Amino acid sequence: MDNRYGVIDLGTNTFHLLIVEKSPNGNTHEVFRKRVFVKLASAGIQTIGPAPFQRGLDAMVHFHQVLEKYQVKNIRAIGTAALRTASNGNEFVQLIAQKTGIGIQLIDGTEEARLIFQGVKEAYPLKEDKILIMDIGGGSVEFIIANQSGIKWSQSFPIGVAVLFKSFHKNDPISSTEIQEINRELTQILCPLFDALKQHAVDKLIGASGTFDVLELFLSKENNASLYATIPVASYTDFSKKIIFTTVADRLKLQRLPDSRADLIVVALVLIDFIVKAANIHTIITSPYAMKEGVLAEMIKV
Repeated sequence: MDNRYGVIDLGTNTFHLLIVEKSPNGNTHEVFRKRVFVKLASAGIQTIGPAPFQRGLDAMVHFHQVLEKYQVKNIRAIGTAALRTASNGNEFVQLIAQKTGIGIQLIDGTEEARLIFQGVKEAYPLKEDKILIMDIGGGSVEFIIANQSGIKWSQSFPIGVAVLFKSFHKNDPISSTEIQEINRELTQILCPLFDALKQHAVDKLIGASGTFDVLELFLSKENNASLYATIPVASYTDFSKKIIFTTVADRLKLQRLPDSRADLIVVALVLIDFIVKAANIHTIITSPYAMKEGVLAEMIKV
């Protein structure tokens, strides 16, 4: 159908499929949404291992079947950190094209950040004050400083949670030494972000989907029509302290925490802790929209 649009976001941890339909009056409504935790970097991000390669392939074959079922003609598939980094990323892209006919577009970090911004502003009404946007992926993390007039600065860094986990999180629970090692790594790698923050003062952090969806589940008390939620830093800090030094077994017992996030959420919280302190953040805003919603917004407007 010409009025249906499908986006596939092939992230390092998760593959997402989102299908929406545009009505004659210009409004859109969601037809189908699914995420599959493929964890492409579970064997390392330099090469996709045989098991995650197969998981990714199975997910894409399934997504193709869903797209055919809903007769979606307008399709974009976007590959990010793992597929642009892995030595066999192109092999994966080619095999998907052969099996499904879906062409995967590999984008760089700059384009990924731009599309994240496009998605976030569909959920949160940006104003004149500048705000820091953060999207935590498995292979990379994108930072964007922006306001209602557009992006002021953005950069992608290869410090996604799969990378941090494999490099630093060896003990269960994580050790204080490992946290210190992560913080040293972040201090070195994120120098461009610190320089940007000196030029662009912010006190709010918008977290785009992923880990921030989990924070909303645990910490948001809002019950309104807004797509986004607001979390005081004090509430976040209390939650982070409770979770970081738990074991995987402890976290698997938490009812609102998806099992698929139980392993990586600790390094994600260490990363957020670091940013909250480094940027002197007072408020965290969670946006359910990120890159795939940005892609859809641009597809529909064309």
